[in-house]
Amino acid sequence: MKTQAQTLILGVLVNPYAGLGGSVALKGSDGEATRDEALRRGASPQAPARMVRTLKTLAASPVSLTVLTWGGAMGEDSCRQAGIHAQVLGQASEPSDPQDTRQAARALCDAGAELIVFAGGDGTARDLVDAIGERTPVLGVPAGCKMHSAVYAINPEAAGELLKELASGELVALESAEVRDIDEEAFRQGVVRARHYGELQVPAEARYLQQVKCGGREVEDLVVTEVAAWVADSMEDDTYYLMGSGSTVAVVMEQLGLENTLLGVDVVYNHEVVGQDLGARELLDLIGDAPARAVLTVIGGQGHLFGRGNQQFSPALIRRLGKDNIQILATRTKLKTLEGRPLVVDSGDATLDRQLCGLWPVTTGYEDQILYRVATDAGP
Repeated sequence: MKTQAQTLILGVLVNPYAGLGGSVALKGSDGEATRDEALRRGASPQAPARMVRTLKTLAASPVSLTVLTWGGAMGEDSCRQAGIHAQVLGQASEPSDPQDTRQAARALCDAGAELIVFAGGDGTARDLVDAIGERTPVLGVPAGCKMHSAVYAINPEAAGELLKELASGELVALESAEVRDIDEEAFRQGVVRARHYGELQVPAEARYLQQVKCGGREVEDLVVTEVAAWVADSMEDDTYYLMGSGSTVAVVMEQLGLENTLLGVDVVYNHEVVGQDLGARELLDLIGDAPARAVLTVIGGQGHLFGRGNQQFSPALIRRLGKDNIQILATRTKLKTLEGRPLVVDSGDATLDRQLCGLWPVTTGYEDQILYRVATDAGP
């Protein structure tokens, strides 16, 4: 890696279908059948636009770049929209598939890319492990549904800032980061079954990189039960409650005696389930203009509030609810695992993310709340 500012040879790679199933409640995008079903439900690709955000952040600084990329939606389009000239090394099939990703990654590496920035999810990261391993450093722009791996920036802008520092010669160290392999079929059934898949090299800058998701249940089950009991006891009549994914929210549903979709979004109205495992559009249509609140928990270890496994909470839905109608649940022990880092929002809308920043009340027990900072990155 460079120790002084000079031209950075950057590879740009986009998996255009990464995360396609998130907003339509499919909990993943692996496989042609899932991709086609997501498109049938009206999902639109998000990864190219997220790469544009990264590249625009990078282009805003006077760094010297040589950019290599792949044709069409796999990178060329994003570079053009960001105003960055790029050399196109090849073309993908349409629609593109994992083999295209692996082929493009190898070509970028062979052409001399010193770092490959890619937009995708854990499936894309696995493809990079298969294609290039640790030959060339990479940096992930988060665009998938789950992203349990530790190769991703906090959000697209953080990826751009990290690349700016790298291109300016400020970052010289590298570290191996874990790539996780998750069983999407099990995930859709409410079971998180992830394993270590491999390693990729990433720039070592913790301010901009997400941590590997911590699995397992909270050890202080009694505290989780108290949090859930307070939420259940505080529910108001004639109000829609959008119950987010995760084990803490599942305990709330258990307190209410209601069936729960562990990794989806259910809707409760007057203590009855009126919608199960709904997507973003379905949630907006259901609540209409009626009073509505969201009940969310935090991903342990990462601290993400929006943008990891709960893309059903689209920017439009978050705006419809408003900050005052979003209730965050987390035990103090869970928050301590963040080691002082803020909770992170990565909704897909940079303007909204900035509006969500600040101190939020977090329910940590029965009639117990603390103020905790929400930000767009995990820096101090």
